[in-house]
Amino acid sequence: MKPLKISLLLLIAGATFSSFGQDTTDDYLEFNDRNNVVHGVYLGLDLGVGEIDGEPSYTGGIKVAYVANQQFEVGFAGTFLYSQQDLFNNTLSRNEDLIGAYGGLHLEPIFFSKKRVNLSFPLLLGAGAVGYIENNFHDEEYEEELTEDDVDVVFVAEPGISALFNVSRYLQLEAGIKYRFSSRIELPPTRTTRINGFSAGIGVKVGVFNMGRNRYKKNVQ
Repeated sequence: MKPLKISLLLLIAGATFSSFGQDTTDDYLEFNDRNNVVHGVYLGLDLGVGEIDGEPSYTGGIKVAYVANQQFEVGFAGTFLYSQQDLFNNTLSRNEDLIGAYGGLHLEPIFFSKKRVNLSFPLLLGAGAVGYIENNFHDEEYEEELTEDDVDVVFVAEPGISALFNVSRYLQLEAGIKYRFSSRIELPPTRTTRINGFSAGIGVKVGVFNMGRNRYKKNVQ
């Protein structure tokens, strides 16, 4: 009888320790099987072409941004603008073109971030200044520079849509279109009262887009 009781006690104790060990293992698996949360930072450069008041325009941009989990960007973006307006200024008897610069908050939600090609919707909210400048850059007699009377403050909202191509962990290419909404400007000559307009462009982002990956997840059996 005693051997039977001892066997039953050993069996119960073994089952108890086995259950405790299984619970501990399950907790460990749940801890290590969490979703990856990755972070990134990058420096971006872009070039674009478009139109303002039916005349060609050209842009160059720079941005610095933080990327949250490959799904959302937040940072700063700045853009330089030039438009070949060929406006005739009667006061100064010269043709003038439009130049400007603006910058501000950059926001960009990203979809299909785990794929090689992503879809994103960038948005720039900011402010800057625009003005007119003599378009005869080779005229040696022209030495006048822009003054406070030649420029005006402008506020800009620029939404867009872009395709992002992930070349590597450190390099990303982009191409897309944007539309620029601006506040009213008051400068002579007055044909251009806003710098609204579409633009299309390409760009490159250089940085680290997936820092902080979960190194333990792939080791869990």
